[in-house]
Amino acid sequence: MEDIEDFGVWLARQLRRNGMSQAEFAKNLDLSRAAVSAWVTGRARPRPEMMVEIARLLDTNLATLITRDADAGSARPIGWYHRSAHHDGGREYGNAAAFAFDANLAVLAREVTQNSLDERFDPRRPVRVRFTLHELTGEHLHAFLSALRWEELESHYAAATQSRQKVGRVLAEGLRALREESSLMLLRVDDYNASGLTGPEYGDGRYAAVVRRQLDSHKSNDRAGGSYGLGKATLWAASRLGLVLINSTLSEPHEGQTVRRVVGRLDLPWREVDGIAYAGPAWLGESDTEKEHEGVSRSWWADEQAVADLWLDRDSGDPGTSFLVVGAHDAAGNSDSLEEMHAALRRAVADNFWAAMTSGRSTPAMLEASVRALRNGDSVVPEQRIDPLDRHPALAHALRAYIDGETVDELTAGGQVAAAEVSLVVPALRTSGRKVDGHNHRAVLLVTFAADEDEEHSRIVCMRGTRMTVTARRPRGLGLGADPFQAVLLAGFATGDDGEATHAAETFLRAAEPPEHDRWGATEELTAAYANAPRRLTDFNTAMDSALRGVIGRRNVGQDPTGPEVLRKLLRLDVPTAPSGRRGQGYPVVDRVVGKVDGDGAWTLDVTVTVPQRGGRWQLLPVVKFDVRSGGRPALEWAELSARENCAIVDGRILVEPDVRSARFEGVTAVGSHPVAAAMAGVIVDVQQAREASA
Repeated sequence: MEDIEDFGVWLARQLRRNGMSQAEFAKNLDLSRAAVSAWVTGRARPRPEMMVEIARLLDTNLATLITRDADAGSARPIGWYHRSAHHDGGREYGNAAAFAFDANLAVLAREVTQNSLDERFDPRRPVRVRFTLHELTGEHLHAFLSALRWEELESHYAAATQSRQKVGRVLAEGLRALREESSLMLLRVDDYNASGLTGPEYGDGRYAAVVRRQLDSHKSNDRAGGSYGLGKATLWAASRLGLVLINSTLSEPHEGQTVRRVVGRLDLPWREVDGIAYAGPAWLGESDTEKEHEGVSRSWWADEQAVADLWLDRDSGDPGTSFLVVGAHDAAGNSDSLEEMHAALRRAVADNFWAAMTSGRSTPAMLEASVRALRNGDSVVPEQRIDPLDRHPALAHALRAYIDGETVDELTAGGQVAAAEVSLVVPALRTSGRKVDGHNHRAVLLVTFAADEDEEHSRIVCMRGTRMTVTARRPRGLGLGADPFQAVLLAGFATGDDGEATHAAETFLRAAEPPEHDRWGATEELTAAYANAPRRLTDFNTAMDSALRGVIGRRNVGQDPTGPEVLRKLLRLDVPTAPSGRRGQGYPVVDRVVGKVDGDGAWTLDVTVTVPQRGGRWQLLPVVKFDVRSGGRPALEWAELSARENCAIVDGRILVEPDVRSARFEGVTAVGSHPVAAAMAGVIVDVQQAREASA
């Protein structure tokens, strides 16, 4: 009952919607105007018998008056409102905020997903973000354009395309594609367990910040990744038609309602239509009846059929927002087809948010994300949940070890994750009239061995806040010969700490990020707010590199100390890979390799494997590859496999019983599978878990 809208506020809105004054309403009820005024201002409430008469007069039922979770009477017409041109003659030929970023799908995925993370509602559950690419043709396209009231927009588009500016050319291409190809690409971004677009239509709040304003971040969460209020512009920038539709489920009621708050916003350049000049933006919605906003299209509480016609229906009652980009495209030109755009979105989310999607044994991930593709409502590419282990197995393994408290001080074996402290000295703020001390924040550097699947490695991936990747930097001063590694720098709230120094570091690093949030540098905001800030950032980078050298320099992988030095350098151990790509202490590890090249030119290898405890028998596939300096590592074939200790060889698999902790086997490579002579390359030995053979 606490969420029910006040009766006086509800009644005042119904009178405005019906174009009825308080005096007229009072006359119809045979009451004084003062009595109705007392209801509207909340100084009095109608008697029960009077509630029946009010319901009749407002063309509704008594239940609506009691719950006040809907407006009375029939819905008002939905249409487009176009902002009039400025009286001072000023003109805007596009939304400047949309040019702050590259208008490609990767940037859109990064910005909108970060915004969803910033608005996470229940911290005990992840935010769920789903991207849907949807191509419309034929009858489905015509039905959508009809629901969009396209006929009200055609004259405005025709005028806008006459502009010689960039926006006009993009619009002309979008209209040409729609007309000649008779197809339209939609991109919908749904988030669940987010706050939704709460707040009033025109006053301060999340709704107005997104729908009505530019450069208004309205981030009340000090853990937020965004701070400029520019990220939302990527949605409109990704539309060839400058058009985005919105359906929001609110985490707190507005006007007594929470479900299906719908509105559309169109960004066009200045234009003249039928002799009337228009400034730029337009809104799809219900015509407002408030005196100061009369005629302006405002959001409306749509029914289920309306959101279905606009392809905006949501699949759960969880709070959050659905954004529909109409005429979606990849402005970079890298992705044209439905399948290519699908792949581009998956890559972008995985690369930027693998850490936010990584969970621990008892700690949920911050984010779940998926991508799907439809054509006329039918599935083209089924919904696929993005797994951080698919593209970044070693990085995800490192973060998971930190979350679960399983890091070590130095790397001495495969699968381990070392953690080192990195100091960030947050300088004092430039406050006037008083001295404010700085803080010494303890960031965390995680280091592990790179995985074979990693496309990029030997970098430090830096993040803060909700663990979106900010930047990946190459360390300096490692010297030659360092083995491939993965390193993650957790700063600010990404460390999991919540102390005063952590808050200070978070604020400092946020100020050091440009609108793209893709690096830490000397921004205008940073240098204006902090003394000696650039030097502190330089010191921070130096401290990262020093901590990394301390970990990499201590590495001592257990290779056999006997044998010729040249031969030992050709042998290398590698950490086994599970079917999911994850590496860690829960899987068998190659502990020791002794090898030689025999007279036939084959590698003869004696391999010892450490096996963790499990309930059933292990079935392992031994893998041997040439360790080349560049390109992919060629896999070799086995000519022979034989069991030495605590294992059996069946059909090329190593079988190890549950009570065994160490096994040993011998293998000889097939010379015919060698791309070069064995003496010209080292070898890597790996074991992978095999699927259980069916009976």
